[in-house]
Amino acid sequence: MAADDLDEHRPFTRAQLRKAGRDPEVLRRQEYVQVMRSAWVHRDGVDDDTRILAALLIHPTGAFASHFSAARLWGLPVPDHRFEHVTVRRRKDRRERPELKSHVTIRARRPASVRGIPTTDVVTTFIELAGWLSLVDLVVLGDAIVAAGHVSPSGLLRKCRASGDYYAKAAARAASYVRKGVDSPMETRLRMLIVLAGLPEPLVNVQVRDEVNTIKRRYDLCYPELKLVIEYEGRQHADDPQQWERDIERREELDDEDWRILLVTSKGVYREPERTLQRIRGLLAKRGMTDVPELDETWREHFV
Repeated sequence: MAADDLDEHRPFTRAQLRKAGRDPEVLRRQEYVQVMRSAWVHRDGVDDDTRILAALLIHPTGAFASHFSAARLWGLPVPDHRFEHVTVRRRKDRRERPELKSHVTIRARRPASVRGIPTTDVVTTFIELAGWLSLVDLVVLGDAIVAAGHVSPSGLLRKCRASGDYYAKAAARAASYVRKGVDSPMETRLRMLIVLAGLPEPLVNVQVRDEVNTIKRRYDLCYPELKLVIEYEGRQHADDPQQWERDIERREELDDEDWRILLVTSKGVYREPERTLQRIRGLLAKRGMTDVPELDETWREHFV
């Protein structure tokens, strides 16, 4: 390997540095960062892929990203996690590092590729993470997988049920809650709060069309027969003056057409979920739903 053949903006080892004819003493300079034991990179090359590239570098050929690392590569929403996850096919190929979690599989995995990085496909990633994520976080992940166009809700559920993986049953349970047309993780969380409390599930991504079949309005969560809309209100609506004005105009149109909109903020999901549920339950009854169920306490296992 000639010196010019070493790309210092991607993780490399001391052995690779020597092979390129470079003195390892250069690694003492401030422009180099030790990503993890045995792997360095030029400071200007650090990006979102650096740690998983370093983790794969120190494993034998054939290793691939999995679990949380795979989800991040696919651009999917998962909670922050301290480890990079790599899967190998032989126990002796595992590597120990404080920031690394090595897994072994004997299953016939066929890794996909994201930006040239070998990784589990999105469905396998979903099933693997069923052993790490809560039910709600897993549904958030599933909704995002569907929204990105990787698979349909029914396809995801079918693949989970057909899988022989260890966490396939938990994955199938979460997949049964996955819906098409979800725009954000907080929309998923709000819907799951409603569903796990035993209230009727609102429809997702309801479109209202005009007389020439043009989409006039779209609702995140909706009970069309009651003309009741439940929407998550994020900070971006308050911080964007144009969006704020559009929201006001839309609410005026809703009032004119006898629709009722209930806005829920992060406080209503994370800090006051019971109050949010009572508000929704009260509106369901007020808008004409008969036999509105009492709140099922199951929601407390996931939101308190």
